[in-house]
Amino acid sequence: MSDPHVLAPGTAPTPFTADEIRAGCPDGRTITLLVEPADGPPWQRVNRFVAPDEEGATLQRWRIGPDGRRVGEIEEARTTWLELQGHASFPESLVTIAADPVELPLGTVDALRYTVDDGEAGRATFWFAPAYPGMPVRYETPAEGGGTDRTTMVGNELP
Repeated sequence: MSDPHVLAPGTAPTPFTADEIRAGCPDGRTITLLVEPADGPPWQRVNRFVAPDEEGATLQRWRIGPDGRRVGEIEEARTTWLELQGHASFPESLVTIAADPVELPLGTVDALRYTVDDGEAGRATFWFAPAYPGMPVRYETPAEGGGTDRTTMVGNELP
């Protein structure tokens, strides 16, 4: 493939290349997410990038309780930039991509909305903002018991 945004034939371009994700996720980048499940109370999750190199980084994850403190242990897993890019790679036949500014607690940001509809699992929507390379700044997915689960970026700290 000549376009680094396209990972395989028949797939739509991803919003970021692996190199763009690497450049946007320096050591210590910390993302706070508000998770709003369809069937339960909202909660927050934190993702932090540590020890990045040319291939990838260690991704630390933990939950934040209502008092603002960490709940439980910090989970750690090594991931590659290409694996992270792959999370946004969808079959061309299932995805519609459109410019769509999105309002976040961080402010209104320009975004690309990826609407993925495979018919069987339902429709999922992901907003990727060029100002925040990597994961979507908001995503909505069908909940197992009906309704929609929503996750929104509420914090982005760079070292």
